[in-house]
Amino acid sequence: MTSAAAAGSPVDGIVATIPIVLSLVVAVWALVAAVRQQPPDRIQFVGLAVLEVALLALTVVALVALGGGDRPGEPGAFFGYLVTLVCLPPLAWVLARMEPTRWGSAIVCAICLVTPVVVVRLQQTWEVVGG
Repeated sequence: MTSAAAAGSPVDGIVATIPIVLSLVVAVWALVAAVRQQPPDRIQFVGLAVLEVALLALTVVALVALGGGDRPGEPGAFFGYLVTLVCLPPLAWVLARMEPTRWGSAIVCAICLVTPVVVVRLQQTWEVVGG
Protein backbone atom coordinates (compact mmCIF):
# COMPACT_ATOMS: atom_id res chain seq x y z
CA MET A 1 0.00 0.00 0.00
CA THR A 2 1.43 3.35 -0.96
CA SER A 3 1.37 6.27 1.42
CA ALA A 4 -0.49 8.38 -1.14
CA ALA A 5 -3.27 5.83 -1.38
CA ALA A 6 -3.40 5.35 2.38
CA ALA A 7 -3.62 9.07 3.03
CA GLY A 8 -6.95 9.32 1.21
CA SER A 9 -8.53 6.16 2.59
CA PRO A 10 -11.15 6.60 5.31
CA VAL A 11 -10.99 2.88 6.13
CA ASP A 12 -7.34 2.96 7.14
CA GLY A 13 -5.44 3.90 10.27
CA ILE A 14 -6.76 3.48 13.80
CA VAL A 15 -10.33 2.87 12.66
CA ALA A 16 -9.12 -0.31 10.89
CA THR A 17 -6.40 -1.26 13.36
CA ILE A 18 -8.74 -1.52 16.35
CA PRO A 19 -11.05 -4.17 14.81
CA ILE A 20 -8.03 -6.11 13.53
CA VAL A 21 -6.41 -6.21 16.97
CA LEU A 22 -9.70 -7.00 18.72
CA SER A 23 -10.47 -9.86 16.37
CA LEU A 24 -7.00 -11.34 16.83
CA VAL A 25 -7.28 -11.12 20.62
CA VAL A 26 -10.67 -12.88 20.57
CA ALA A 27 -9.27 -15.46 18.13
CA VAL A 28 -6.39 -16.30 20.48
CA TRP A 29 -8.76 -16.53 23.45
CA ALA A 30 -11.11 -18.82 21.50
CA LEU A 31 -8.19 -20.94 20.26
CA VAL A 32 -6.99 -21.48 23.81
CA ALA A 33 -10.52 -22.50 24.81
CA ALA A 34 -10.82 -24.88 21.85
CA VAL A 35 -7.46 -26.50 22.60
CA ARG A 36 -8.54 -26.92 26.23
CA GLN A 37 -11.79 -28.47 24.93
CA GLN A 38 -13.94 -25.73 26.44
CA PRO A 39 -17.14 -24.31 24.92
CA PRO A 40 -17.45 -20.63 24.05
CA ASP A 41 -17.51 -18.54 27.21
CA ARG A 42 -18.81 -15.14 28.18
CA ILE A 43 -15.50 -13.47 27.33
CA GLN A 44 -15.72 -14.72 23.74
CA PHE A 45 -19.27 -13.41 23.39
CA VAL A 46 -18.37 -10.04 24.93
CA GLY A 47 -15.34 -9.90 22.63
CA LEU A 48 -17.58 -10.54 19.62
CA ALA A 49 -19.93 -7.75 20.75
CA VAL A 50 -17.06 -5.28 21.17
CA LEU A 51 -15.68 -6.34 17.80
CA GLU A 52 -19.06 -5.71 16.20
CA VAL A 53 -19.16 -2.19 17.68
CA ALA A 54 -15.69 -1.50 16.26
CA LEU A 55 -16.77 -2.81 12.85
CA LEU A 56 -19.90 -0.66 12.94
CA ALA A 57 -17.70 2.36 13.68
CA LEU A 58 -15.58 1.46 10.64
CA THR A 59 -18.77 1.20 8.59
CA VAL A 60 -19.98 4.61 9.76
CA VAL A 61 -16.63 6.18 8.85
CA ALA A 62 -16.83 4.62 5.38
CA LEU A 63 -20.44 5.76 4.86
CA VAL A 64 -19.63 9.30 6.02
CA ALA A 65 -16.75 9.40 3.53
CA LEU A 66 -19.12 8.21 0.80
CA GLY A 67 -21.58 10.93 1.78
CA GLY A 68 -18.76 13.46 1.56
CA GLY A 69 -18.05 12.55 -2.05
CA ASP A 70 -15.21 10.04 -1.67
CA ARG A 71 -15.57 6.87 -3.72
CA PRO A 72 -13.98 3.43 -3.43
CA GLY A 73 -11.99 2.13 -6.37
CA GLU A 74 -14.16 -0.97 -6.66
CA PRO A 75 -17.61 -0.03 -5.32
CA GLY A 76 -19.24 -3.45 -5.78
CA ALA A 77 -16.45 -5.33 -4.04
CA PHE A 78 -16.20 -2.63 -1.36
CA PHE A 79 -19.86 -2.89 -0.40
CA GLY A 80 -19.70 -6.68 -0.53
CA TYR A 81 -16.78 -6.71 1.89
CA LEU A 82 -18.44 -4.09 4.09
CA VAL A 83 -21.66 -6.10 4.45
CA THR A 84 -19.69 -9.31 5.02
CA LEU A 85 -17.55 -7.63 7.65
CA VAL A 86 -20.52 -6.41 9.68
CA CYS A 87 -22.14 -9.88 9.50
CA LEU A 88 -19.12 -11.89 10.71
CA PRO A 89 -19.35 -11.35 14.52
CA PRO A 90 -23.13 -12.03 14.67
CA LEU A 91 -22.56 -15.14 12.55
CA ALA A 92 -19.86 -16.32 14.95
CA TRP A 93 -22.17 -15.61 17.88
CA VAL A 94 -25.07 -17.62 16.44
CA LEU A 95 -22.96 -20.56 15.32
CA ALA A 96 -21.09 -20.69 18.64
CA ARG A 97 -24.40 -20.69 20.53
CA MET A 98 -25.65 -23.52 18.33
CA GLU A 99 -22.48 -25.54 19.03
CA PRO A 100 -21.85 -25.34 22.81
CA THR A 101 -18.74 -27.52 22.64
CA ARG A 102 -15.09 -26.85 21.92
CA TRP A 103 -16.09 -26.63 18.26
CA GLY A 104 -18.07 -23.50 19.10
CA SER A 105 -14.83 -21.95 20.32
CA ALA A 106 -13.13 -23.14 17.14
CA ILE A 107 -15.85 -21.42 15.09
CA VAL A 108 -15.29 -18.14 16.97
CA CYS A 109 -11.54 -18.50 16.40
CA ALA A 110 -11.93 -19.15 12.67
CA ILE A 111 -14.30 -16.25 12.07
CA CYS A 112 -12.11 -13.91 14.09
CA LEU A 113 -9.14 -14.93 11.95
CA VAL A 114 -11.10 -14.14 8.78
CA THR A 115 -12.09 -10.67 10.01
CA PRO A 116 -8.64 -9.00 9.64
CA VAL A 117 -8.37 -10.40 6.11
CA VAL A 118 -11.71 -8.84 5.18
CA VAL A 119 -10.70 -5.51 6.73
CA VAL A 120 -7.51 -5.47 4.63
CA ARG A 121 -9.48 -6.39 1.49
CA LEU A 122 -11.90 -3.57 2.29
CA GLN A 123 -8.94 -1.17 2.41
CA GLN A 124 -7.57 -2.53 -0.85
CA THR A 125 -10.86 -2.10 -2.71
CA TRP A 126 -11.06 1.53 -1.57
CA GLU A 127 -7.49 2.32 -2.61
CA VAL A 128 -7.58 0.95 -6.17
CA VAL A 129 -8.19 4.40 -7.70
CA GLY A 130 -5.41 6.05 -5.66
CA GLY A 131 -2.90 3.23 -6.26
